[in-house]
Amino acid sequence: MRKLSNQFGASLVAILFLTSAAWPQQVEGKRGVTAEDYYSFQQLSDPHLSPDGRLVAYVVTTVDQRQNRRHSSIWMAAADGSRPPWQFTTSPQSSTSPRWSPDGQHLAFLSSRPSAADGGTSDATKTQVYLLSMSGGEARRITDFKNGVSSFQWSPDGTRLACLSRLGPSDSRPENKDNKDRSDVRHYKNSSYKFNDTGWFDDRRSHIWVVEAKTGATKQLTAGQDWNDTDPQWSPDGTKIAFVSDRTGQAYESSRNTDVWVISAGGGPLTKISDHQESDHTPRWSPDGKSIAFVGSLEEGDHPKIWLAPSTGGAASVLAANDLDLIPSDLQWAEKGQALYFEAGARGEYHLFRVDLAAKTFQPVTTGPRAVHQAEVSDQAGKLVYTVNDFKHLNDLYLADLSGRNERQLTHLNEALWRQLQLQDVERITYKGADGWEVDGFFVKPMGWRAGQKYPMILSVHGGPAGMYGVDWFHEFQVYASRGWAVFFANPRGSTGYGEKFERGIKGEWGGKDYIDVMKGVEAILDKYSWIDRNRLGVTGGSYGGFMTNWIVGHTNMFKAAVTLRSVVNFISDEGTRDGAYGHRRDFGGDLFEKFELYWDRSPLKYAKNVKTPTLILHSDNDFRVPLEQGEQWFRALKHFGVTTELVIFPRENHNLTRTGEPKHLVESLNWQTYWFDRFLNANVAAVPPDAK
Repeated sequence: MRKLSNQFGASLVAILFLTSAAWPQQVEGKRGVTAEDYYSFQQLSDPHLSPDGRLVAYVVTTVDQRQNRRHSSIWMAAADGSRPPWQFTTSPQSSTSPRWSPDGQHLAFLSSRPSAADGGTSDATKTQVYLLSMSGGEARRITDFKNGVSSFQWSPDGTRLACLSRLGPSDSRPENKDNKDRSDVRHYKNSSYKFNDTGWFDDRRSHIWVVEAKTGATKQLTAGQDWNDTDPQWSPDGTKIAFVSDRTGQAYESSRNTDVWVISAGGGPLTKISDHQESDHTPRWSPDGKSIAFVGSLEEGDHPKIWLAPSTGGAASVLAANDLDLIPSDLQWAEKGQALYFEAGARGEYHLFRVDLAAKTFQPVTTGPRAVHQAEVSDQAGKLVYTVNDFKHLNDLYLADLSGRNERQLTHLNEALWRQLQLQDVERITYKGADGWEVDGFFVKPMGWRAGQKYPMILSVHGGPAGMYGVDWFHEFQVYASRGWAVFFANPRGSTGYGEKFERGIKGEWGGKDYIDVMKGVEAILDKYSWIDRNRLGVTGGSYGGFMTNWIVGHTNMFKAAVTLRSVVNFISDEGTRDGAYGHRRDFGGDLFEKFELYWDRSPLKYAKNVKTPTLILHSDNDFRVPLEQGEQWFRALKHFGVTTELVIFPRENHNLTRTGEPKHLVESLNWQTYWFDRFLNANVAAVPPDAK
């Protein structure tokens, strides 16, 4: 990690000193951020550079508030900035996943629009691949899978597509039109039968098909009811496809052993490439087709490394980079096989890194207090395209040389909105946590801050615990600050971005040293800023952050309000009802039956009798990661012990409510948070809950 010295340790932008008398605050003609601003956000994602390097296709997602849905369309930007970006698809149905044909003459994408071939009358409820000529004309649908397409990739010669779709035994059964005799029960034989984003599993599995681009003719390459096949990647000569699958037969039990496999593009036997007993994934062919790079771990809990193996199989993999203590993702070859690029979080930032394969070393390509994501490396054009956001901006599109130099911003989404808003800066504060470990914290002053006045502060704890706070865009923190509340958030042990030792420091420490890390940060902020009112502190968090919120109020009464979202309170019941059965084994040093007393000792429910803090509980009824029963138990326990508490249940939502929930629910969730803090931190007896407005 010596190569990262001084790259990520610099302080972030200084805090602004602002004056205002209004609340919510007004500064220099600008207003504070509200929850409802979410309806105006334009979200940019998935950029791809044309083969000649002249155009970038990307996705812009907006919110239709009236219909309570998101809509995505494909846009284009000139790489040289010679003209403003323009909208490329205009269908009422969303269009996503733009992918250039190798010759740059067509753009394929995913959409559920009706096909022009049937006069637009078909029932297009499933996402299919469509093709648009860059010379004009209507989009042509080229797939017709019963269960739609989840992803696809062009063959190197542009004549075929490798597509992922789902198929099960029931898909081949004849339709029973009246449905009178068809059973609607759910029948399972494996311990994995639900997943948070997916819901209850059916009998369909993800497999690979090859589709002829001109005719739409299909050939199924993989099959099987005991596994899913994902991430198909063409070999450079177009004769083979690498993919990821757990072929142990235990994929729907407790297995984590996904491997990289290769199959002929015409079908046939499989060749195993990876050689680890833990998860191997993200296969990427070298330009000469002789090697496959992939990401994998040797032991459970290890940080994954980047590995290289012969594409013919049968040989041990070797490390591509020594001393890599980051978590690599989005692996890509570049520089004619001399380098690999990957993305990773590091010390509160996200950046693109380059591996020198000859030296087995790595260096950051992008730097600075920001989050770089979704990078695409184009050897042919000698360019990088990627998205960038920070604490005061949502994603915009950037282009640079492969070295990261000569960076140019190609889009300025949301600029009209930003001109109306007063956006607060963030300050990085490093302090000593448990065992003297250095912990990064981040602090935001309230909007309209004035010397000599006292202000409340909200502590926020991130989820995971394998997650990371930093310089990403956080809508909720801007909303808190606009209401006149300071905000503190930190990366205690268990957080990613600080190396494997720091992340695995959570083992056996849920509610232990992680709690100390968080609370020492609060004390550090209170010592530094005397204008924070110690008698008006709030705490909040979701998932693991919700666990920590519950743990905190069960172990100290210094907080005057708490909002806990999708939170764990009872590990005993959670282990048998969540989507990943017995998923805390590596954190507690054994499963529930081996460490029963420890699981109960680290359950906030055990300490419910100690809670005095008014607590709002927000939970989703389709949360399969932390089931609704967890929120219900906490609500009833707090009521039992006379704590001021309320329970809000969001219908149709899962664990990802505050990220991908229905727009109206996402906004209302944030308004519930501000309602509760307004009521108890500002002592506003007239505060009105969102459902009463």
